[in-house]
Amino acid sequence: MGRLKGLRWIIGAFALAALASVLWLATRPPPLTVQGEVSSDRVDISPRVAGRIVKLHVDVGDSVERGAVIAELESPQLVATLIAARAALGVAKADLGRINSTRPETIAARKAELKAAEADVTLSQETYDRKAQLSRTGNAPQAMVDDATHNLESAIRKRESAQAALQLATIGASPEEKALAAAQVKQAEAALNQRDVDVGELLIRAPITAQVTTRVAALGENFSAGSPLFSLLDTHSIWFTFNLREDLLGELKIGDTFDVTVPAFKSQVIAVRVTMINVQGQYATWRATRATGDFDLRTFEVRAVPTQAVEGLRPGMSAIVAWTKRGS
Repeated sequence: MGRLKGLRWIIGAFALAALASVLWLATRPPPLTVQGEVSSDRVDISPRVAGRIVKLHVDVGDSVERGAVIAELESPQLVATLIAARAALGVAKADLGRINSTRPETIAARKAELKAAEADVTLSQETYDRKAQLSRTGNAPQAMVDDATHNLESAIRKRESAQAALQLATIGASPEEKALAAAQVKQAEAALNQRDVDVGELLIRAPITAQVTTRVAALGENFSAGSPLFSLLDTHSIWFTFNLREDLLGELKIGDTFDVTVPAFKSQVIAVRVTMINVQGQYATWRATRATGDFDLRTFEVRAVPTQAVEGLRPGMSAIVAWTKRGS
């Protein structure tokens, strides 16, 4: 009887333990599963200048290297402005050359005028000397001396004018005129450079190595500046993104690692490292949502990158995490 009673106690203890386990499992909250997705950078390509599509070098699904030409535009208006800018630069340079130089014929003419003026001064001086001598001996009236004096002064003034004209022809334009002409050349060069840049923008190039996911551009269509032509997806920069309530973050910090599973890879486990924790929505005020004193909980974006390269990850794929509070 004693052994039977002991056996009953053992069976009863096991039954109670089993019942306690069942109750514990029944009352235990289910594990929290967090779903995120694979993301990457997307670049929308648009032209900086307006033009018509004349060539398309890529289509949806193609991979492109950075700097590769993916489309070509044409714009006769831009080409015309480029030609006009080149002509304007030529005019400005020619004007600068004209201002900084004087024709040899002009200098020769001014020298000849100076020599003629010097000859007139010499003749007028000799005439004045003769008449002044005659006037001192009483053989010429004073009026003749006065007339000779006037002619001599006039000849001297003409010589001075000829000397100034020769100096002006030799030196050329004033410093202010030269500076203005040089500034106009620089202005024309800047305008030409801008037109060169604008025409260069008719070639649409890929800014990154990526894959074409969207093509809006079509042959023969006109597109204004800023209109989208292509969308590129950077498949070399892949990360996982999750949205978590702040009460789930715990002590999660940049650099922490955890495991995710990707259903598309038959639930393959991938180790990831946290690179960003960023708050999402904004609230004007903090206020209690229930009479118990609870407050609105903010949502944070957690971004993580694979610790090792994973082939085949595509933006939009789901990622699953069995989440536990970090630090709990």
